[in-house]
Amino acid sequence: MQIPRDAVLLRIFIGEDDKFEQKPLYEAIVLKARELQLAGATVLRGPMGYGHSSHLHTTKILRLSQDLPLVIEIVDTQEKIDGFLQTLNGMMASGLVTLEKVQVLQYGAPSPEQS
Repeated sequence: MQIPRDAVLLRIFIGEDDKFEQKPLYEAIVLKARELQLAGATVLRGPMGYGHSSHLHTTKILRLSQDLPLVIEIVDTQEKIDGFLQTLNGMMASGLVTLEKVQVLQYGAPSPEQS
């Protein structure tokens, strides 16, 4: 699979406790992205954060250490990301979703002429 140099980064901000059909939302999103053959997805877990409610989520305070912030990043073509956004909309009740244009410098193993 190849990604063009000009691509789109989809960034999804959710909480660790968010669910979709009784499974963790982050897991459902990554599995759906894989099923739809998007180039790749990564889930990043944050030690501290807050969202629209301004409620602080952190690992520093034991009673607040649940529902830590997660960021899911997916990079692919504009067309594939646009198609995935429709699916994502049906999976998320809340959260923040951002898009930005990126340049892909390397994806996978270098080509033989780069070795």
